[in-house]
Amino acid sequence: MITNIADFFVKGCGRCERFDTPDCSARLWNSGLLELRRICRATGLQETLKWAHPCYMHSDRNIAIIGATRNDFRLSFFHAALMKDPEGILEKQGPNTPHPDMLRFTENSQVAKQEKFIMAYLREAMGYAELGIKPPKEQRELELPDELIEVMTTDLELAEAFHRLTPGRQKSYVISLNSAKNPATRFSRIAKFREKILAGKGALDR
Repeated sequence: MITNIADFFVKGCGRCERFDTPDCSARLWNSGLLELRRICRATGLQETLKWAHPCYMHSDRNIAIIGATRNDFRLSFFHAALMKDPEGILEKQGPNTPHPDMLRFTENSQVAKQEKFIMAYLREAMGYAELGIKPPKEQRELELPDELIEVMTTDLELAEAFHRLTPGRQKSYVISLNSAKNPATRFSRIAKFREKILAGKGALDR
């Protein structure tokens, strides 16, 4: 992975085989990414490199991070639950994202057109950082897949082990099971996950 911020805008992040090739996402969206960088720096944000991507900080707190895929590029906000989004332009990064947290662009020219809003959103986030305001921790009840509920009603050992897991580990199984559209696939995954659940591990743990 890259260790110099400037390399991101020229070669990419270095996390895949498309690094430093014409097919790199950072090259595909180069002009738009550079506009985002200019705007972030213009607000007085501190530019750092985190997770091989340009990350912008203020008052010792992460504010936003720049990223790119083949289909779009984006500016993602940390502590997104605080953002008011008066323009309704923030989007969720995925179905399991609790709050809209990113500005997504599918054309390089969109950044300049939305500069006023981008700067306003960045300054809003910077204001929360200056005041030390963080979003309250949310306790969201997990909605368990029907197949998992069915299995646990007859497999009490599995049920007890599952409920002893941390909320994060429970969520990892729910996400994995919900990603399967076919009930048969879900039952198969539950069977494969059983030993890991009994061992107190999450779906992604080894």
